Amino acid sequence: MRKTPCSGLALGLMLVQLAWADATPQQIDQLGGDELTCMGAVRAGTPGGVAAYTGKYQGQWPGLDKPHGWVPGPYADEQPLYVVTQANMAQYADLLTDGQKALLQKYPEHYRMRVFPSHRDFRPHEWVCDVVKRNAEVAALRDDGLGVSGYTGAHPFPFPDNGLEAIWNVIVPHRAGSEQVVYDIADVYPNGTVAWGKSEFRTLGTGTGAPGQPFELVPFDKEHAAALFFMKFLAPDRLKGQVAVGYQPNNFSGDATQAWQYLPGLRRVRKAPEVGFDYPVPPSGLRTSDDDYLFNGSPHRYNWTLVGRKEVLIPYHNFELNSPELSYDDIIQLHTINPDHFRYELHRVWVIDAQVKDGLRHVYKRRRLYADEDTWLAMWADNYDGQDQLWRVAMVAYFYSQESLTFHRGASIYHDLTSGAYEATYLTNESDDWWRLNQPMARRNFSPEAAARAGN
Repeated sequence: MRKTPCSGLALGLMLVQLAWADATPQQIDQLGGDELTCMGAVRAGTPGGVAAYTGKYQGQWPGLDKPHGWVPGPYADEQPLYVVTQANMAQYADLLTDGQKALLQKYPEHYRMRVFPSHRDFRPHEWVCDVVKRNAEVAALRDDGLGVSGYTGAHPFPFPDNGLEAIWNVIVPHRAGSEQVVYDIADVYPNGTVAWGKSEFRTLGTGTGAPGQPFELVPFDKEHAAALFFMKFLAPDRLKGQVAVGYQPNNFSGDATQAWQYLPGLRRVRKAPEVGFDYPVPPSGLRTSDDDYLFNGSPHRYNWTLVGRKEVLIPYHNFELNSPELSYDDIIQLHTINPDHFRYELHRVWVIDAQVKDGLRHVYKRRRLYADEDTWLAMWADNYDGQDQLWRVAMVAYFYSQESLTFHRGASIYHDLTSGAYEATYLTNESDDWWRLNQPMARRNFSPEAAARAGN
């Protein structure tokens, strides 16, 4: 709320403003200008080392030699500026999350952070900028924050006023319009045992257009599903042949994430039980369903607080970690993935806190998310248990995709500090089917009938 008049008529206007928290014309005019990018990020760098935004690359860069598939990226020849370890972490304490500090302390022989020069060189497609600007004019929270108005395809609130607006930016940022992959899962236990899983996976984002194709503004309230998903387990044996399909809605006031399962033993499809919130994700249950992308789904169970912007060392430009030239022996090690293939950079992030509401429950009583200011993609999450002890620490190794003109999720790592185990998922290094993005897909391939066809 930006005005505080006191008359009865003015109080009514205040309530309208609270429901429709549009950006001011002055703010909107700044998008894509000298001070702000079209996404709402600050263009300027910082004395500490955050790079200034250039946006000089869009889907290509010097040396790029193929339109899709893994590439080393434009920064492959760089060397680390410094390495953060347990021994020197106090020197960089202001740039570290609590989870990073905990990993450095708990695994001093295995976890370290190689910090490279900061870069902000990739810009989105022009239609994405158009959507963000339009959302700045019209987007608002609705239905007690369980839905938003505005347009799909990019984040709704480039000037967030509160935690709910910020977390909706994380829930519906600009991403690839579709993804398909066969990925591996490594569940690594403190005794050195590794349990492997494998899945065939597809998603279709219903409000995101492909590069070069005409884009039509689609209101959130005209598009019921935010995304459709298909997953078929190929391993381990106890899950092999199971298929799950479903969707996540754009508004959670009268709906929830829905899924249908094909079970080989029954040879039929059935409606799945609730799969949102803290439903444990197979095969190990080392993460919850709303841990995907570090947070997804309904924001209902939490009170959300926007802490503000902060300079933090976060995973960025992780082309190398997702390389098919690496084997899993190169990556998977005791306690955490091999840090010699993991890249951190200093960036400005939005810090968002969540606290479970009174009377509701979640295995994470408290969460803290770190979302990149240039993309609103959550890069890091620290999650706390019911005793307010740091429990699970999660990160996503994004890389820029020339195929979709977006940053795309690669390997995602979930550490359980209590058990000492971790899960590395969305691993594609040894997969015969690496990520394909923005490929045409039909909605019928995400239906219960599609689950039955895939299972038989």
